[in-house]
Amino acid sequence: MEGAVGDVARGRERCQRRAWAEAFALLARADDRSPLGAEDLELLAVSAYLVGRDAEYLDALDRAHRLHAAEERWTRAARCAFWIGLRFLLRGETGRATAWHARAGRLLVRGGGDSVERGYLLLPEAEQRLRAGDALRAYAIAADAAAAGERFGDVDLVAIARHLQGRARLHEGAVQEGLGLLDEVMLAATAGELSPIPTGLLYCSVIDCCRTVHALDRAREWTAALARWCDDQPEMVSFTGACRVHRAEVLLLCGDWPAATAEALRARARAATDRGSGGEAAYQLGEVHRLCGEEPAAQELYRLASEEGREPQPGLALLRLAQGRVGAAKAAIRRVLGTTPDPLARTRLLPAAVDILLAARERAEAWSAAAELQVIAARFDTAVLRALSQQARASVELADGNALAALDLARRAGEVWAMLEAPHPAAQVRVVAGLACRALGDDEGCGLELEAARQVFARLGAAADAARVAALARSARPRRAHGLTPRELEVLRLVAAGRSNKDIARTLHRSEKTVDRHVSSILGKLHVPSRAAATAFAYEHELV
Repeated sequence: MEGAVGDVARGRERCQRRAWAEAFALLARADDRSPLGAEDLELLAVSAYLVGRDAEYLDALDRAHRLHAAEERWTRAARCAFWIGLRFLLRGETGRATAWHARAGRLLVRGGGDSVERGYLLLPEAEQRLRAGDALRAYAIAADAAAAGERFGDVDLVAIARHLQGRARLHEGAVQEGLGLLDEVMLAATAGELSPIPTGLLYCSVIDCCRTVHALDRAREWTAALARWCDDQPEMVSFTGACRVHRAEVLLLCGDWPAATAEALRARARAATDRGSGGEAAYQLGEVHRLCGEEPAAQELYRLASEEGREPQPGLALLRLAQGRVGAAKAAIRRVLGTTPDPLARTRLLPAAVDILLAARERAEAWSAAAELQVIAARFDTAVLRALSQQARASVELADGNALAALDLARRAGEVWAMLEAPHPAAQVRVVAGLACRALGDDEGCGLELEAARQVFARLGAAADAARVAALARSARPRRAHGLTPRELEVLRLVAAGRSNKDIARTLHRSEKTVDRHVSSILGKLHVPSRAAATAFAYEHELV
């Protein structure tokens, strides 16, 4: 008995020091010798959760709940039941989650009176409303939960409820208000005011929310804070895999691809004990290999991501595009768009869809994708979404011969990527700007843009992109050798796209007579007899 008592005391002390593996080992050993009381079982549960021992977490909390109920401590029993139900909810086991939360409700009825646990039981109701798309009702229910937390001085409940309110506002498109509420939650988390499990859950959820609305600056800030929190608890297993995945994604965007690879590999190593991180880590590794032109490795990693429940698109479709398998890329991106109704989730697919559809010469569909992205970017107004929309529209404007519009949009998107220190998308948009310069007859400007992009790609290790841009630069011969003006080049590209003079006039905001004159001049300067012959000339001489 003395050994068990000593282990319990040491286990409690290790919990205070956040030495979770030691705490779990000591408390589990004490429990084997002599069954723990309800309070110590709750400590055992916390340490089990944080070292990735899910079954032991649920078992210890279940036993604590039963002991509390046996002693008619109804509110404590209900709180244990709530956390068991939440764990099942996070695992996607809705039936068990609902049953445990219903049990918690019945226990509170037996206890009578007001209690903070009643506020906790509002949380799954708010979550259910949010998942059903009723953001207004979810916000109201979460506000009631936050009020209960404030009334009883429970900082964990207040933070979780505010987090739900923030998510509800994001779903409504009130992005700044939603992010403000999430910032408030993170203030409590970073100050160490919250219990360990709520802290980890809120870090991961808030970062995911920031990623969803493309709030890159906040995602970076909170990912760094999560990393510090995890590093301060080296024995912790839960949350560290998700943390490393978030780090990998941020590092990838910031251009430190070796560090991104290292973080994703560490996340893969935690996949067995940190549910959900393995597939996401495989996807991030696939992205690095795709961007580096390492196609077999990228394909294998996308396959692993899919096996582990992570949709491998749009990365796999972009890989197929790089391989020249345009049809496969188009089919894949159409399929995933067709099964992804959420607007914010679609923003991760639509930029790739524009590139793929343009490569497939599906210009009308590419325009539709770019227009949809523009609408979503206007609703959820963040800098990254604006840049993604501008970049997509620049590509379709260029494909339709509107070089000036394309150049303006590319420049505006480039400013955002430069401000956010995201080198790869910044280089991608410089390629679009360079091609727009070339279409306008500014071959020197084209060369400068393409060379700047090539140097960034080479520094990053994006071998395929660097080779593609080098080829574009070699082909960027003066385009006025055939005597065509920049406006005539625009008209020729629209002719080559199959557009009628009436359509071209509407697109360029010119009269049909003016377009007729441009077409006649083009045929004369190129010494060709027809629009079809002019189209053939344009493709042969890489004018489109």
